[in-house]
Amino acid sequence: MMIEVKVPSPGESISEVQLASWLVNDGDFVERDAEIAEIDSDKATLTINASEEGIIKILVQAGETIKVGSVVAQIDTSVARPAAAPVPSSKSEPEPAGKPGSDNKADEKPEVKTEDAPASAGEHHLHISPLARKVMKERNVSEKDILDYIGRIRIGKADVEEVASAGPPQAVASSAETTWGGTRSTERKKMSTLRQKLAQRLVSVKNETAMLTTFNEVNMSRIMDLRKKYNETFKKKHDVSLGFMSLFTKAVTIALKHYPQVNAMIDGDEMIFHDYADIGIAVSAPKGLVVPVIRNAESLSLAEIEKKIKELAVKARDNKITLEEMSGGTFTITNGGVFGSMMSTPILNPPQSAILGMHNIVERPIAVEGQVVIAPMMYVALSYDHRVIDGRESVGFLVKIKEMLENPERMLFDGTEPVQALLQI
Repeated sequence: MMIEVKVPSPGESISEVQLASWLVNDGDFVERDAEIAEIDSDKATLTINASEEGIIKILVQAGETIKVGSVVAQIDTSVARPAAAPVPSSKSEPEPAGKPGSDNKADEKPEVKTEDAPASAGEHHLHISPLARKVMKERNVSEKDILDYIGRIRIGKADVEEVASAGPPQAVASSAETTWGGTRSTERKKMSTLRQKLAQRLVSVKNETAMLTTFNEVNMSRIMDLRKKYNETFKKKHDVSLGFMSLFTKAVTIALKHYPQVNAMIDGDEMIFHDYADIGIAVSAPKGLVVPVIRNAESLSLAEIEKKIKELAVKARDNKITLEEMSGGTFTITNGGVFGSMMSTPILNPPQSAILGMHNIVERPIAVEGQVVIAPMMYVALSYDHRVIDGRESVGFLVKIKEMLENPERMLFDGTEPVQALLQI
């Protein structure tokens, strides 16, 4: 029986997707529910799973743009599962041939030269499909187990002739050698659906908003001392490191409470104000920039924020982020400092009205109480839509963040001095 594999709908407003890549080859036997392909929509990368097991026939090539619901492959379920080779267990090693004390001469193997034997997985490149790696993980099989198994396979005349006809392996040239210098060649690559949508959104932001950027600088000494002193204890208790992003997120949620205009957005001829903070964290993923959202960040502790950031970052890196995890958001934070940026003007993430840009930390001379001292300084930037946010709110918001980071104990008292919180003044 032939089963059709159709493109699932990534979302209500999406009618077309791009078939990014096949995770299996034409004619492969696929397991039920196995991931067989990746598709790019204008919002995220999703996978297609096999509905039944059988031999797959690919009908659409990678890179093609297709309609949602289109048939991209067929699975022949009438074909019997091919006989699988026995997989060695990593828990029990097979008894080596020719073991001392054995009387069975037939079991003895000729001595294999060291340079011909697979020494370790790190010395060989194994071309393993994503599906095979998934099975390896489920069956607790390592690359060394596979190499050991291959090492016990007897190479025959036909194998040698096949290798000889294929010719010597070509040396893999470095990227610099193949793409730069001495030639006049060009290469065209089709933009992914995600990149096309991103380009459209960026242009619309510049054309449809009154975007301005205000800057400030933060002395990171207190924050760095705090992390140095408590990071190990924090990690032991919460099983996650104390990073800058959680501290910035907490500072942002406090500042948004004091300046709700920064957390607002335009909808037609109305303004929407939020009594919660859904903070988007811009992440550079393999397929482009994505912004997963931390819901109700104002109610989370530093440890909870760190765990959520780590979870979303891993999903984004592995292209497992969902549309729901990227939808919404009332404010965004982007960290160009991880790439070495000293200062930038981050662009708005519509329909939000503001975005905070973090940058790298550089030791610079500053004046402290009339004395010149060297301190770790960071420039911070707030880009905002002037239609929603006035200069007073934008500057005050950034100053409040600066105060929170330079006096982190204030984060425990909702942005006020501890003594003022105690006296309730």
